[in-house]
Amino acid sequence: MKPLSLSMSAFGPFASSQTIDFTELGNNPLFLINGPTGAGKTTLLDGICFALYGKTTGNEREGSQMRCDMADDSVLTEVTFHFQLGSTGYRIRRVPEQERLKKSGDGSTVQKSEAQLYKIAPDGSETLIVASKVSDATAEIEALTGLDVEQFRQVMVLPQGKFRELLMADSKAREQIFSQLFQTHIYKRIEDTLKAKAADIRNLVKEQRARRDGILQTAALTSDDELTAELSRIEPEFAAATAAKEQSVAAHLAALKQRDSAQQLFAEFTRLQELQAEALSLNEQQAQIATQTTRLEVAKQALRVKPLLDNALSREQEASVAAAQRDSAQLTLDAAKLALSHAETAAQEIIPLEHKLREVEQQNSHLSALVPQLAEFASLEQALAQAKEILQHTKLQGQESKTALATLVEQRGHCENQLPALQSQSEQQLATAQALQQHRHMLEQFKQWQQICAKVAHTQGVLEQVGLQGKALNTQYQAASTAYKSLQLKWFQGQAAILARELKPHEPCPVCGSSAHPHPAVSHEDLPTDLQLQAAQDAEALALDNLNKARAEYRGLQKQLETQQHQANELATVLGDKVELSLESHSQTLERLMQQAKQADAAAQALQQLQQQIKTLQQQESTLAQQLELERERYREQEGKVERLSGQFAEKALRIPEEYRTLDVLNQAIAHNQQQLEQIKRQIDVLRTAQQQATEQSVAAQTALSAAIERCHATADLQAQAQQTLLTALDNAGFIDRDALREALLTDEQMQTLAEGIETYHRQCALNQSQLSQLTTKLSESTLPDLDALEALLTERLAQLKTAEEVWSQLNTRLTLLNNTQTQLAIVDQKAKSLEDEYAVVGTLADVANGNTGNKISLQRFVLSVLLDDVLLAATQRLHLMSKGRYRLLRKEDRAKGNKASGLELEVEDAYTSKVRPVATLSGGESFMAALSMALGLSDVVQAYAGGIKLDTLFIDEGFGSLDQDSLELAIRTLMDLQSAGRMIGVISHVSEMKEQIGTRIDILKTSHGSEIKVILP
Repeated sequence: MKPLSLSMSAFGPFASSQTIDFTELGNNPLFLINGPTGAGKTTLLDGICFALYGKTTGNEREGSQMRCDMADDSVLTEVTFHFQLGSTGYRIRRVPEQERLKKSGDGSTVQKSEAQLYKIAPDGSETLIVASKVSDATAEIEALTGLDVEQFRQVMVLPQGKFRELLMADSKAREQIFSQLFQTHIYKRIEDTLKAKAADIRNLVKEQRARRDGILQTAALTSDDELTAELSRIEPEFAAATAAKEQSVAAHLAALKQRDSAQQLFAEFTRLQELQAEALSLNEQQAQIATQTTRLEVAKQALRVKPLLDNALSREQEASVAAAQRDSAQLTLDAAKLALSHAETAAQEIIPLEHKLREVEQQNSHLSALVPQLAEFASLEQALAQAKEILQHTKLQGQESKTALATLVEQRGHCENQLPALQSQSEQQLATAQALQQHRHMLEQFKQWQQICAKVAHTQGVLEQVGLQGKALNTQYQAASTAYKSLQLKWFQGQAAILARELKPHEPCPVCGSSAHPHPAVSHEDLPTDLQLQAAQDAEALALDNLNKARAEYRGLQKQLETQQHQANELATVLGDKVELSLESHSQTLERLMQQAKQADAAAQALQQLQQQIKTLQQQESTLAQQLELERERYREQEGKVERLSGQFAEKALRIPEEYRTLDVLNQAIAHNQQQLEQIKRQIDVLRTAQQQATEQSVAAQTALSAAIERCHATADLQAQAQQTLLTALDNAGFIDRDALREALLTDEQMQTLAEGIETYHRQCALNQSQLSQLTTKLSESTLPDLDALEALLTERLAQLKTAEEVWSQLNTRLTLLNNTQTQLAIVDQKAKSLEDEYAVVGTLADVANGNTGNKISLQRFVLSVLLDDVLLAATQRLHLMSKGRYRLLRKEDRAKGNKASGLELEVEDAYTSKVRPVATLSGGESFMAALSMALGLSDVVQAYAGGIKLDTLFIDEGFGSLDQDSLELAIRTLMDLQSAGRMIGVISHVSEMKEQIGTRIDILKTSHGSEIKVILP
């Protein structure tokens, strides 16, 4: 990543907008960020880190705390950073949460945090990637750079006081950083995949084992040996039970067959007895069947004569009907002649009725002519009545409006009398409201003053406790430092004795090279070991770290106390003598003012309502007066209309008779005449119709009588012929008369029943004789069997069979279960064996890849260790130069204690002592050189590997002050070499030599109105 420009507004110590154009510094510059303490040098790095990730480089302040106190309220705190990744440019703008002035109106509002990220094309066009959401912007930056904020701080920025973090990081922390830089996540995914696969196989093996135990438990077994033993025991028992069952089945079948044969023989003896009894019964029915046969023959003879009887009866009926019709026709003719005589007499009334019809028609025509005149008369009468009603209603409305107007005038006068008192009360509203607002503001300040005073007391107490703790920690540090220095002195003093113990006769000394050792050094004290020395050094470092933390906390509390006291003094100055009063007194005053304000508000509201009411009453008076004048005008117009309609009504009344002036009466008279007309017409029609019908009926009756006489003669002849034919047939069939014939007749059902009964009897007789003969012959040599004895034998055999089957079933069930268990166990064992074989490969790979074997180095950490070796090789080249050939950085290859991850820890080789020791043993200046070398070597190697993240920028915040003159010159030379190789290096330092040797500078000027930035070029 290469910075192009940085703009900050109201950020940190920069009150106004400040911009740095990094392109002005030249290509790949080495520049110094210079300025007095507190001017804002580190704030430049904070601005870059905040723009990218929303965090500062030291992670000690939030973005919302970076607001410049000297900035104008109208200036928004924001940072814009323009940078380049490869050939693509990006611009990010980030605004922290802050108080800002409202865009319209007075007061302030909360500005929510926001961020915008743009992608800049080579032609300068911009594409919006993130619109406002800060989390989306941070995630996008992490995706673009491949670094989160912690990793950015360690590889691209060496923050003030934190340069040892990259150097002292353990394997786990260094693995996270390097995996991002070198994009080695694929190896981590291989580790996770193998681990998950091995876990799946282990779970499957556990499932198979659990399933195996479940199979044994289902069979009530505990082991394979128990299964084998029970199979060996139960198989012979099952074979014996099978044989016993087969014998019982055969015995049962034999007994069953014998019983069934006996039952069949017994049934045949029973059937023989039934046939013999049936033969006796058939012999007894023989006489009855003969009688029925004779009766059937007589019925058949009578059936042949019956049609002649039916014909004779039909002819008799026809003759009787013809005679009755003749007599009826004679009576009808007599009645028709009488009716014709009466109709001719009544027809003489038709002429008078026709005269009366003409008179009623003339009268009805006169009445109908009065209908339209009466309609006009009724319309005038209705209009006159409505006009009189409207006239009366208009008169009443005028009286009501006059009364209402008087009432409104009275109400308005009453309201105007109340105005002076309410106006006097409402005039006090503004003064009361102002006094209430001022007292509320003062009371809020008073409460703040009390709260701050309480915080001051609390902070003073905490400060005192922290001071006591600091003194104790200082004592502990002095003791630990003294112990470490004493132990270190003994260690150095004992190195000669340790070397002397390792000398061998006639071998050269590694110090002087002599083969003779006349006076080897001897130590009379127990020498400290490296572990003891390291433990003492760690104890000293821990005590110093605790002391520094306590001092930092104490300074923070002092600053907090000063701020709180300053705030309390400012509020006390504003409040003046009001601080002497109690909160209760201020609250009572506030309550009194609130009550007065409430009364004044009520009076003002009542005054406003009363004024509105008076205005409304005045409007109502005006409206009602206008309405009253309109009603008077309408009354005069309506009065003239009533007089005009009264004259027209009187004129119409003279033309219509008084008895017909009502439309209902006139209509009733017309309807009555119409009814008379209809009635007369109906009477005439009835008389004429009756005369015509009587004539027609007389002629028809005469014709019907002649036809009836002819039919009577014809039916009498047919009756005589049928009677003679019937008598002849009766005599021939042997019947005395008609009654004898009727007695001999049977219905079809009766004849069919007799015939079927006779036929059934003869068929039963033949069948009985045949079956009786066959069965008698078959059973001639047999005897009746003993069924009870055979049933008892069958029951005994069945019980024996059930017992044998129960024994066999129990053994068969158990044997089947055992065989199935044996088969299932074989399947489970085979599958478990396959899984175990697979786990032997996958599990081993997973353990090796995840660092669970040997030296506890995972696959990714192994790959990273190779990369770290390259980084350390590049870093050692620079450290070797800056340390004048004393130090080399090495990767610790010993396995860490316990289960702690290892493989990426660092050690330093000291050429002065030929010892390898932890990097924590380096001094402050040495640690800075090592960290600087580490950062530069990391930058070289990351860019050398394909797919790595390009680290072409490095910022270093302080650290050079801990170097001596020679080391400083070597460090500056290293940075210049790095700059010549195409890197941008930014250095923050107070060291004057840095300012002399680095001509390109960014000076931070500290002023009373905020810091300003100035670029100095050589």
